[in-house]
Amino acid sequence: MPLKDTLARVDADLANGRVPVARQRLRGLVSSYPDDLMLRRRLAEVYRLYGEPAEAGRWMYLEQDRDAGETSAFEARYRTARQRMRALAWTGHESLARTAFAGEQLAAVRTACSEALGRPLDWDTVPSDEREDGRRHGSFTGFLAGAGCLVAALVCVAIWVNGLVALLG
Repeated sequence: MPLKDTLARVDADLANGRVPVARQRLRGLVSSYPDDLMLRRRLAEVYRLYGEPAEAGRWMYLEQDRDAGETSAFEARYRTARQRMRALAWTGHESLARTAFAGEQLAAVRTACSEALGRPLDWDTVPSDEREDGRRHGSFTGFLAGAGCLVAALVCVAIWVNGLVALLG
């Protein structure tokens, strides 16, 4: 669906009180058009309707006229440069930013994340959500899943061997 039509639907959704639907449409548009600051601004407005200053700050982070309280809430929720880099959902080089301020903000976040990780990054290789010490979240959960798969495989082999013995014996 073209951008203009989707924005018309967002307006209709908001007029009819369907704020969650409008938010989802705008999230999809921001995903498709990450460099469109107007879409980010509209999404921030919707999050203000929810009373979510951190999310409003997230989507206004690239705007010079952003609210300081919302920016602080965003930075408190997404404490590290890596988390902020992922949260901003930008793709491409920061030179694609439509304003100098947005480009500077993006470059600052990318540079801070690169320095924290000790390697150069770009917006198309945003690092995964790893803990600062290098271990992945949910490593115990991953271990349990792997152990469960191993047990299931051993049970299958045991059943197969038992069936083979019964067939040949």
